[in-house]
Amino acid sequence: MSLALVQSRALLGLQAPAVTVEVHLANGLPSFALVGLADVEVKEARERVRSALQNAGLDFPSNKKITVNLAPADLPKDSGRFDLPIALGLLAASGQIDAARLGGWEFAGELSLSGQLRPVRGSLATSLALRAQDLRMVLPPGSAEEAALVPGAQIWRARHLLDVVRQFLPAGSAPEPEGDDDGWQRMAPALPAAQPDGPDLADVKGQAAARRALEIAAAGGHGLLLVGPPGSGKSMLAQRFAGLLPPMQVQQALESAAIASLAGRFTPQQWMRRQTASPHHSCSAVALVGGGSPPRPGEISLAHEGVLFLDEFPEFARSALEALREPLESGRITIARAAQRAEFPARFQLVAAMNPCPCGFAGSRQRACRCTPDQVARYQGKLSGPLLDRIDLHVEVPQLPADELLGAPAGEPSAAVRARVALAHERAQKRQGVPNQALQGRQLDEVAALDEAAARFLQTAATRLAWSARGTHRALKVARTIADLAGSEHVTLAHVAEAIQYRRALHRSADH
Repeated sequence: MSLALVQSRALLGLQAPAVTVEVHLANGLPSFALVGLADVEVKEARERVRSALQNAGLDFPSNKKITVNLAPADLPKDSGRFDLPIALGLLAASGQIDAARLGGWEFAGELSLSGQLRPVRGSLATSLALRAQDLRMVLPPGSAEEAALVPGAQIWRARHLLDVVRQFLPAGSAPEPEGDDDGWQRMAPALPAAQPDGPDLADVKGQAAARRALEIAAAGGHGLLLVGPPGSGKSMLAQRFAGLLPPMQVQQALESAAIASLAGRFTPQQWMRRQTASPHHSCSAVALVGGGSPPRPGEISLAHEGVLFLDEFPEFARSALEALREPLESGRITIARAAQRAEFPARFQLVAAMNPCPCGFAGSRQRACRCTPDQVARYQGKLSGPLLDRIDLHVEVPQLPADELLGAPAGEPSAAVRARVALAHERAQKRQGVPNQALQGRQLDEVAALDEAAARFLQTAATRLAWSARGTHRALKVARTIADLAGSEHVTLAHVAEAIQYRRALHRSADH
């Protein structure tokens, strides 16, 4: 047989479209042509495959005209994931392995020059695409363990090219080539052991208002803006926020891990743990929301089902901050390019921290602010109104005197707060099926069900503080979460009054 077909997968966002590797051997001037919209690293597979076959003691058909087509031709292909299927296609087309036995199998893996298999990124996304199909996939070490996390996936691990070749030899062929006895193995779903919790909220002394805001934000899925002078504990609070969130479901963990795998950042220690992405304020809009060609996930997608912490919030590029507006509302980010379009999930909780003014000490009781009112207004004006409207809680974090901190008792531990958060989150899920932050329109009105006094109070506050309709609705969502934490079926005047206090931090700082 001079034509062989081997199945593999490409990566397009979180999707893994099927790719057929077609290998044809013909008589003629010896050559090796690789077609099918292959990127540079895919075209380099010619040299890797040639060396891997020769160093593994297999025959490379060097006296043939070799044509390799990666179909469909209009689908971009990148990375070295097609090395293994190309090598198997050459072996099948030259009769060294049984081409018929390759049916029902898919392959992905990068080859070293010696024939060893190296991990490829995106194995979890590939495994998710296989879950609904009765297909088996062969992956290198590292990638196979990731892919096996998907329930129901049929994953085999191979360490070396020879380990794969031994499984597909023609019946009655010569003795099997030597390989590692442990090199070919079916991967059983083995969930990593639970990892210890991260930093504990008990380390934070004082800051009762900020701690309360963290609890509310965690319970309802709300965004949070911390405003305070340097050294007041904003970063310390943000780093402990992920430890307050409700436990992840398996589907949430799979989505989060698949995005990390797509970026080549997944480790077993991350499994079932909500991650905190903390990009530097010098990062570009593409690094924050994703982009490139082919499109890659940005920090907001890597924080999917976790926390995106943006320190020095006003110092980020305006274009990067404004790009957050859509995913804050929809929980997804769509990256459109001339040749292709990719969509990534981006359901994260935003925690932002900023100083109230350029010098950082507006409103501080410890040091006097040396900024003029105009400088303070310009600094806070770097954050647009539409962006601030989409952040539910604005909290002031004051600088506490040293004598209040030294010898002060430890705060409440994360475990106790997390238990209350989980109960409030469960109440919201049973009532409406989504976190309070995701409530919209009529559903919000039905769930909140304000009495006359609470509705009048909220309307008066919104008018006096010049809130938009979106800002008013977000305060109402926060009030619903406060009621859930209190175990109340109805949103009362007290819940609304507390919610209103969490949208005035910047106003108070500017007044100082």
